[in-house]
Amino acid sequence: MAFHYLTNTPLDEAREQHLGALRNNGLTPEPETVRTMDASGRVSYRAVYAKICAPHYHACAMDGVALAASVTFGATETTQVELTEGQYIPVDTGDPLPEGCDAVIMAEDIETLPGGIRLRAAAAPWQHVRQIGEDICAGEMILPSRTEISPSAVGAMLAAGVLECEVCRRPVVGIIPTGDELVEPCADPGPGDIVEFNSSIFSAMLRGWGALPRCYPIVRDDADAIYSALETALAECDAVILNAGSSAGREDLSAAAIARVGEVLCHGLAIKPGKPAILGLSGKKPILGVPGYPVSGIIVLEELMRPILGLYTGVTPDGEAQEVPARLGRGLVSGLKYREFVRVRLGEAGGGFTASPLGRGAGVVSSFMRADAMLEIPQGVEGLEAGAEVTVRLLRPLSELRDGLVVIGSHDPLLDELTDLLRLSEPPLRMVSSHVGSMGGIMAIRRGEAHAAGVHLLDESDGSYNESYVSRLFPEGGVRLVECVGRTQGLMLALGNPLGLAGFADIACPGLRYVNRQKGSGTRILADYLCRKHGIDPGSVYGYGREELTHTSVAAQIACGSADAGMGIYSAAKLYDLDFLPVCTEQYDLLIPDSAWESAAVRRLIETLGSPEFRARLERLGGYTLDAPGRVRRHWEAVK
Repeated sequence: MAFHYLTNTPLDEAREQHLGALRNNGLTPEPETVRTMDASGRVSYRAVYAKICAPHYHACAMDGVALAASVTFGATETTQVELTEGQYIPVDTGDPLPEGCDAVIMAEDIETLPGGIRLRAAAAPWQHVRQIGEDICAGEMILPSRTEISPSAVGAMLAAGVLECEVCRRPVVGIIPTGDELVEPCADPGPGDIVEFNSSIFSAMLRGWGALPRCYPIVRDDADAIYSALETALAECDAVILNAGSSAGREDLSAAAIARVGEVLCHGLAIKPGKPAILGLSGKKPILGVPGYPVSGIIVLEELMRPILGLYTGVTPDGEAQEVPARLGRGLVSGLKYREFVRVRLGEAGGGFTASPLGRGAGVVSSFMRADAMLEIPQGVEGLEAGAEVTVRLLRPLSELRDGLVVIGSHDPLLDELTDLLRLSEPPLRMVSSHVGSMGGIMAIRRGEAHAAGVHLLDESDGSYNESYVSRLFPEGGVRLVECVGRTQGLMLALGNPLGLAGFADIACPGLRYVNRQKGSGTRILADYLCRKHGIDPGSVYGYGREELTHTSVAAQIACGSADAGMGIYSAAKLYDLDFLPVCTEQYDLLIPDSAWESAAVRRLIETLGSPEFRARLERLGGYTLDAPGRVRRHWEAVK
């Protein structure tokens, strides 16, 4: 008797045919809600947003004394300042910052006197204080969709007030052992008895991949019995493994049973061991016929079941931790006394990896959650310049970090939304963004470290945005300026505008506390320009040197009452329910080098910019105008 159903299909071809059929039949992740404290190791179904700031109060970061920084001004080694007990408050690490105080001095920097203390150095406002929202700001995206939830991510979500989250439901995978020769594990099997232990091996593998195994009793070599067991498992499980009986012998009945309940797509792979494997399905439920030999079964599950589980979760771990070379996306300053470990995000651009440093504070748990690798700065090195060649130790498999999209430059919440939309696309695309300001983004493009840079740079001479800067900084050409959004910039103020500010010129009024963006950001350049326009000396504005890296962190400081005003975009003010005085509408664009223009990642980005989903998300955020996002505003062709 000839068995024509046993073929010799290439593994990749068979796998893609099987996965494609399952997708076409509607196999997609399904949600379930779990307690956040139980979510470690699960995969987020949709994006998770912070409900509160972390920390949610101004916290002392050192043991010592809290005071108003202004009372220490003028203190030096030669001109010491003495304070009485009523001018400071002793504090411990983690204590709430006392009312009226805006700085902490470490105990080791204090000389105790009878009835007071002596200082040899002035305190800067907000030194040694963990400000509200230093780690996470309310409303920020903590975790995008389809992301494995690490223990540190659990901590970040709980710190941000997220007590429940939606995760991808774990698939239940049934395991049916078949064969007259099989017996349950025992100490004294008889001649011809084969101990059935494959189910235990497969169960452990499935648990490691995020599935829930369900083992069924041994089924004898009977066609009707195998068919009945398969029907039962399909009714109770999301996928089924039929173990043994997949070859072409007289007792190999698996292929016929699978055909009775569904469809056999492939029977026989061009691999050894594992050749007799069967790939089948019943609706959107996959069925694998797995050879009885343990090594064969393990290989088949590794190559075929593991990718199937990725359809449920979107996560397939692979590879060992290792070191890779990278270029530093942003300069780092380090103390000479310490060997420092810096968490970084990695993205592949320009033929190598770019390492973008994350928050370095001891309490910044979100940086560990988002980190891809660890960078070590040796003792005795005071820092590293942007673009420096470094070696990083991977915290994620290398396969997860390749073929991603690296965006470095100006911050905008729309980048989070783009990240999420790209993760939801098919296949998912990983986007790594780093907020270094518009000028920092331009320099990253010049160094070949990014696929795109967010820019919004005002030309004071004519009120235009971006083009004059690109023309000046890229005389050799080879870049495109891609339209993204128009957005409203203005002053973010406490609800009700309690100080009665009428415009930007009022930031110089006595008693106002300002919070600024970092030097090199487009918002900071705009603020500096407005100061010159209104004849304001920045040094006269209290807090003008107080810098935050994002619009949402500026908004968080105003919302908590530690600042009265700050420049930012409308969407950040709306998120925090702040008053908003519009100043201008600016153009936020993406600068993309020609070397990346035809890449699959950039083409996906352009498509997403023009999608209805992106437009809908920005309408929800508010403060944006969209004309033709994704359109090339200008192309500077490379000079030959």
